[in-house]
Amino acid sequence: MSRKLFPVFALLLVFAFLLAACGGSAEPAPVETVIVTVEVPVAAEAAPAAPSGSGEILSRVIDRGKLVCGSRTDLTGFGYLDENGRNIGFDIDLCRAVAAAVLGDPEAVEFVPLTAADRGPALQTAEVDILSRNLTWNASRDAQWGNFTNVMFYDGQTFMARVDSGINGPEDFDGATVCVTSGTTTEKNVAQYFTDHGWNYEAVIFEETAAVYSAYEEGRCDLTTSDNSQLYAVRTGFANPDEHKIFDFFISKEPLTPAVPHGDDAWFDTVKIVMYALINAEELGVTQANVEQMKNSDDGRIRTLLGNGDDWGYTQLGLDADALARAITAVGNYGELYDRYLGPNGLAFTLPRGLNENYSNGGVIYAPEIK
Repeated sequence: MSRKLFPVFALLLVFAFLLAACGGSAEPAPVETVIVTVEVPVAAEAAPAAPSGSGEILSRVIDRGKLVCGSRTDLTGFGYLDENGRNIGFDIDLCRAVAAAVLGDPEAVEFVPLTAADRGPALQTAEVDILSRNLTWNASRDAQWGNFTNVMFYDGQTFMARVDSGINGPEDFDGATVCVTSGTTTEKNVAQYFTDHGWNYEAVIFEETAAVYSAYEEGRCDLTTSDNSQLYAVRTGFANPDEHKIFDFFISKEPLTPAVPHGDDAWFDTVKIVMYALINAEELGVTQANVEQMKNSDDGRIRTLLGNGDDWGYTQLGLDADALARAITAVGNYGELYDRYLGPNGLAFTLPRGLNENYSNGGVIYAPEIK
């Protein structure tokens, strides 16, 4: 009943009761029953989340006509700008390989430069389709950030100091100032390392990686620390590279691994398989230059890899049979990719492959077969 009508209704009832009690002959006024229907709004149901394995990201990439790749532009060898302002590097070409496989065009990529602090949020919100940016794979990131694909570079964290600093090894680290990037595993590792040894240190922290190395080169700290490969890369840009030494010990394991957003197994599988293809291609002798010739190889593994044999899963993923052949044609096999930017004749600097040799050559670079 309406709250406004309730007092009127109550008065009528009281008046009728008094008349009856007094024996009055007047007929009470008829009482009208008012029925009020109250509509209770029902909250709209939340849109269902995309089911795992839905292929939503793959469809989005195809509809958009380009791949969105989280990257960087400031790390020589891995993600940097050439003299024409073009984004190139080991990590960058991995995105081009995926674009070649999925879209048939290695240049159909939008590169989104991200700071170290921006990497996780960009992946969690699917702002990027793939994050290929010197990214260390660890348990918490696997749980919180996204799906990590395949290790493409095995690294470890170490330190760099000036040759004339008097710091000759860890025994001289106690009390040092250390320049480091915030929001990274590097920052956590150095804190743990000094704590474990009972040493004091002062962290000089910057959000931008470039600022870390500028501060170090200017003498604002005794040491800087990062992945071994990154220290090699940044040292090449110093005014006097030979005045700085990189120590030959690691304080952590740093498997560098591209990642994709959680929730889409089909996209996850697609990106992994492209990476498997680059690694298998090196092992099987398939190069950027001989892809077409090798499609008719006597080796069934090679024919399958290049789309001229058994179905390696392309039907289920909605890709073309020759998708992996396109990826290899675009960037070369893993060894070619490494040598282009990091090898003895590379564009950037020379970094011995070490663990990053194919397993058949004594390294640990290994991938499931394409079959």
